[in-house]
Amino acid sequence: MTAPALNLWQGQTVHARYVPFERRFAYKIAMIDIDIDRLDEADAQTSLFAVDKPGLFSFRRRDHGARQDVPLRPWAEDMLAKAGVSLEGGAIRLVTFPRHLFYKFAPISLWYGYGPDGALRGIIYEVNNTFGDTHSYVASVSTDRSRHEAQKYFHVSPFFDVSGTYRFTLRAPAQRLGVVVESLKDGQLMHMANIRATRQSATPLALLGLALKRPFSTLGVTLAIHWQAAFLWLRGAKYRSRPTPPDRTATIATEPASATAQIVKDAA
Repeated sequence: MTAPALNLWQGQTVHARYVPFERRFAYKIAMIDIDIDRLDEADAQTSLFAVDKPGLFSFRRRDHGARQDVPLRPWAEDMLAKAGVSLEGGAIRLVTFPRHLFYKFAPISLWYGYGPDGALRGIIYEVNNTFGDTHSYVASVSTDRSRHEAQKYFHVSPFFDVSGTYRFTLRAPAQRLGVVVESLKDGQLMHMANIRATRQSATPLALLGLALKRPFSTLGVTLAIHWQAAFLWLRGAKYRSRPTPPDRTATIATEPASATAQIVKDAA
């Protein structure tokens, strides 16, 4: 059975900082899951969601990939090819934060690439910072639950320098979505962020309920980031100025050398 062109994921994200002091917080999130080859279907699925035009909730191609109003598949296939992934025409589904009225900010978007048999073959972690920079971490995926690592190459938080590694733990989405991103330096866990969510149908009632229950759901992500940054600064965390953006658009993530690396208790 073909999945709808548009779905919702509702859940929460947890962030935990471990050095130089511990700090943990969580907040609720709502994300969309859209088939990038079926944008017209997603646009027609409900009157409360629009593609490439204003709406209560919407999706715009220029917010992702090449940042242009062009098809998204060529960009995604090119990125996945960097990690040796060929989808052979399989589906690509993008999980991201929707544009809510006038506003969108997605600290991370997840591009799931599938083969013709429906098996997950590759993942793109499209990461954005609040300065408007973007970078992608790309990995080949061979199992429903996988782990991969990449050199940290992109400035995200002003309270961490651009050094060390990221460790990604990923579960192929079904009824539940799970992803963990850990930041490590010299073998020490510095920071952990995860997303846990449950799939929902993108019905008019579900979208209306989201707008009424969390009217600032997308803007709230940015507000939470800045609120937590202010708290860290007041606690004495060292502030680092924004470095020059990276000179490449993607970094390849690979399976870790040690298959016994510890999975944090918040893992997907």
